[in-house]
Amino acid sequence: MADCWTLLHPPYTLWHLSYAVLGAALAPTLSWTPLVMTVVAFFLAVGIAAHALDERAGHPLGTGFGDRGLVVAALLALLTAVAIGVYGAFWWDDINWPLVAAVPVGVLLVVGYNLELAGGRLHDDLTFALGWGGFPVVVGYLAQAPGLGSSHGFALLAATGAAVALTYAQRRLSTPARDLRRRVAVVAGSVQRNDGAVMALDRAALLAPLEGALRALSWAVPLVALAVLLTHA
Repeated sequence: MADCWTLLHPPYTLWHLSYAVLGAALAPTLSWTPLVMTVVAFFLAVGIAAHALDERAGHPLGTGFGDRGLVVAALLALLTAVAIGVYGAFWWDDINWPLVAAVPVGVLLVVGYNLELAGGRLHDDLTFALGWGGFPVVVGYLAQAPGLGSSHGFALLAATGAAVALTYAQRRLSTPARDLRRRVAVVAGSVQRNDGAVMALDRAALLAPLEGALRALSWAVPLVALAVLLTHA
């Protein structure tokens, strides 16, 4: 159970699922069934498949899962997410073609980023920000089938931009934090202030502001999504 918890990264998973909720809440009208299907699909694709593929690459989280089990879990989760996405596109009277087009894009993002395809060109800060931030907002909105003539397009554009920026910030904070936690054994040094005070510089001192900012953001994004969702209550 501890390994499952570690693999799922619950705070980060909730963070990125919140983007899909935010996108859905921006639609003119909200249908709860497509919203639930969207959240479940992203939980499978991001919470399970992406994290399983990431863990397979050198087991950075130190879980006890074998490579074969991680691949099977990722494959089953991703295929189920695809099935939910395709089913959701046919939920409405008319086929939701934008949602149909989004399904293979999502697969490409999960596989391309986590397996570092194309020589690792998809495994960078911008791809992460677009795929784990902006993409869920857009898909959450599209799953509600708002129609091409919706007046909420500018709100969607603003929310997508905000999600990309926030996720980019997450990546910029988490990369050095992850490096400090996993690859750095000792940090030694000090910082001398203008008044002459000397502050010891160690691993904990470097990690504290990074992890504090990430923790605050992991609460802030779900709360923003909840606030917008509650406007439909």
